[in-house]
Amino acid sequence: MLELIKAGGLLMWPILLCSVISLAIIAERFWSLREKKIAPKNLVAKVWQWQKVGHLDQKRIQALSSSSPLGLVLSAGLINRAHTREIMKESIEETGRHVAHELERFLNTLGTIASISPLLGLLGTVIGMIKVFTVITAQGVGDPSVLSEGISEALITTAAGLSVAIPSLMFHRYFSGRVHELTITMEQEALKMVEVMHGQRESDQIGEV
Repeated sequence: MLELIKAGGLLMWPILLCSVISLAIIAERFWSLREKKIAPKNLVAKVWQWQKVGHLDQKRIQALSSSSPLGLVLSAGLINRAHTREIMKESIEETGRHVAHELERFLNTLGTIASISPLLGLLGTVIGMIKVFTVITAQGVGDPSVLSEGISEALITTAAGLSVAIPSLMFHRYFSGRVHELTITMEQEALKMVEVMHGQRESDQIGEV
């Protein structure tokens, strides 16, 4: 491995750094975007039970807001539960935008790595070919082994850049879709809570969807 890095030249180091950052982001996003962590099931049902027995106080709302992103969205509406349905929805939507932005954390970096890694590989290819032509100009093509260093650098950096870019792009697309799904789930759950609180949905339906 170390020999490949040395053979690829200086540009292998930024490509290697991109690969480490990419792997770290992928691992972190897999851990952070679990559904049970973002949008626990039956959370709206639990809130409704608190409401029915009169336990939905400020302390429980604060605990709910710190329990999960969905809990934070629901708590924004519960704070305004004494107001109209429209005001509850506005509070939820405003908080939901902040939560959605937080769920997208590091995805822009992952997308940037997917974009620049092949460019770094291409730059390495150009530098390698420049070395090849410099050697040809100075010594001719009589000894192919003289050209091997530049050709090797050109091929290795290209392969390394693509090896980092392809999985980075793949996981960027996957996590973007995952964030969209979780955002839709939170919107549906929050809407159910608002409708139940204002009597526009039967309480026995809050466990559905």
